[in-house]
Amino acid sequence: MLEEKKPSLLKNVLTVVISIAIAGLFLWLALKGLDFDKIKGSLQKANYLWVLFAGFFGVTAYWFRAIRWNLLLEPMGHKISSTNSLWSLSFGYLMNLTIPRSGEVARSTALYGVEKVPVDKSFGTIILERVVDLVCMGIFALLTLIFKYDALLAFYKAATQQKNQTKPQSDSNLTYIILGCVVFILILLFAFRKSLQKLSIYNKVIGFGKGIIEGLKSILTLKQKGKFILYTAGIWICYFFASYLVCFALPETSNFTPADGCFILVVGTLGMIIPASGGIGAFNLAMKFGFTALFISMGKDAIEGGELGLAYSFITLPLQIIIMLVMGLISIPMLAKNRKI
Repeated sequence: MLEEKKPSLLKNVLTVVISIAIAGLFLWLALKGLDFDKIKGSLQKANYLWVLFAGFFGVTAYWFRAIRWNLLLEPMGHKISSTNSLWSLSFGYLMNLTIPRSGEVARSTALYGVEKVPVDKSFGTIILERVVDLVCMGIFALLTLIFKYDALLAFYKAATQQKNQTKPQSDSNLTYIILGCVVFILILLFAFRKSLQKLSIYNKVIGFGKGIIEGLKSILTLKQKGKFILYTAGIWICYFFASYLVCFALPETSNFTPADGCFILVVGTLGMIIPASGGIGAFNLAMKFGFTALFISMGKDAIEGGELGLAYSFITLPLQIIIMLVMGLISIPMLAKNRKI
C-alpha cells in the first residue's frame, strides 16, 4: 500500500509545484514594466462596498449551480438534497486551490460520501456542465465580438505579442507526433480488446466510461428543462455581475458599460482556464491585457489600462479565493456531519 501511495504523492507534489511555477511566471509577466505604486494607489482609492455586492453574486452562483446539478442527477434516479450538493460543490472548488483540476473528482467523491451517488455518473454530469458552460461562454464571447470587436482585436494583438516575446517557438512536428501516438494506442486497444477484457482494470475503466456516458445523457431525459435553462442563465448572470460590479469600485473604471463587463468576463474566464494555482498570475495577466485592450479601443493610455487591469485583478481574484476558502472550509464539517456509512 505504501508503494502505491508514493507515486500518487509524488505526482500531486509535482502538480502543485508546476502550478505554482506557472502562477509565478504569469504574475511576473503581469507586473513587468508597470508602476506598482500607481496600482497601490488605485487599490487605496477603491470603494469596497461594490466588492461586497460582487461577492454576494459570487456566492449566489454557487447555490444556482448546486440546484442545477440536482436536476442533472434526477433522471438517473438520484434525488439529493440541495445542501449536500452545495457542500460537495464547495469542497471541489477548495480542492482546485490545492491541486489544479482536481476539484471535479473531489466533488464527485464528496457527493458519494453523503448521497451514495456513483462517482462515474456524477462525474459525467460535471463534464456535461462544462459543455453547457462552454456554450454560455460562447454566447458572452459572441456578444463581446458584436459590441467590443476593437477591444478583442487589441487583446489578441497584446497577448500574441507577449507570447512571441516570452515563449520560444515550438516544434510544429510535436503535434503530429502526439497525434500519431494517440492513434497508435487506439489501434492497439482495438486489436487486443478481447485479451484486455480479461483484465479487471480494463473492465473497471470501461465501466467508469459507461457511467460517464450515462451522466452525459442525463440532459436528454431532463424532466425540468425550463428550470435547467433558468438556473444556467442565473449562474452566468451572477458571474457577469460578480465581474462587472468590481469595475465600479475603481473611480477610473466606474463608467464602464455592460459591454465592457462582458468583455472582462470573457477575458477573465480565459485566464482562469490556465492551470495555475487559484488562477494566480494567469488571471492577473489576462486582466492586464484585457484592460489594456479596452483602453486602446477607447483611445486612452494603454499603460494606464494595464495598471488598472492589475488593480482590478488584485481585488477580484482575492475575492474569488476568499469565497472558495470560506465555502470550502465550511463544507468539510458539513460533509462529515452528513456522511453516510
